[in-house]
Amino acid sequence: MTDQTPLERLHRVQELDLSLDQLRAEEKNYPEALRAARAEQDRLNNELEETEITLEGVEKRLKQAEFDLTSVRDQIAHARDEQEKNAFDARAQSQYGSRIQQLEERREEMEEDLAPLRERQRELTGKAGGLREQYRAGRPGLAELETQDEQRIADLRAQGEDSRNERAELVKNLDARTVKEYDMIRKAKKGQGIAEVKAGRCAACNVMLPVNIQQKVAQNKLPPVKCPSCGRFLIKLDA
Repeated sequence: MTDQTPLERLHRVQELDLSLDQLRAEEKNYPEALRAARAEQDRLNNELEETEITLEGVEKRLKQAEFDLTSVRDQIAHARDEQEKNAFDARAQSQYGSRIQQLEERREEMEEDLAPLRERQRELTGKAGGLREQYRAGRPGLAELETQDEQRIADLRAQGEDSRNERAELVKNLDARTVKEYDMIRKAKKGQGIAEVKAGRCAACNVMLPVNIQQKVAQNKLPPVKCPSCGRFLIKLDA
């Protein structure tokens, strides 16, 4: 490594960077089984939340309807008590009877309206219970897949440890400003901050380089020569 020029060492840094980029990309390449398990748990959780929200609304309506029904029943009972106490003639009996009949009809309508609400409550309660059970049943399998993936990622990071250490050693012996500029170019150019000159062309963007640029690049000296087209550092390596 000691007989390498600074540009050759920087080129080696790029090789390590690209290798580490690949490992990082592999980290994000989650196994299909894990992606499917996560998606299924998310689906179940979302559907459970929607079901519980709907159930809450139905139960609120049911509670109000039952309260209203109780109120009507109380009114019927009160009207009958008043009829017994105060209806002393046929006219009064008829008036109370008419009122009680209206309340009874209202009670019947409300009881009929309660039936579908109660049925909907039972349906949603059962659905929520089933979704909750499916969600709980899927958690152990997902946890196992997550554990396996954590180990996969740990293995990938362990593979890159030697590369990170070598990179750190190389960078220590390079000009800090040159390394910083290389990092900026690499970030802007999707990973490649330094390109070889091959057959007079920039290997990154394939532009034909002027002869004077080729001659400067061949010296492999700092500051690095940049490609006039893509802006990357240029290097001439032995064939």
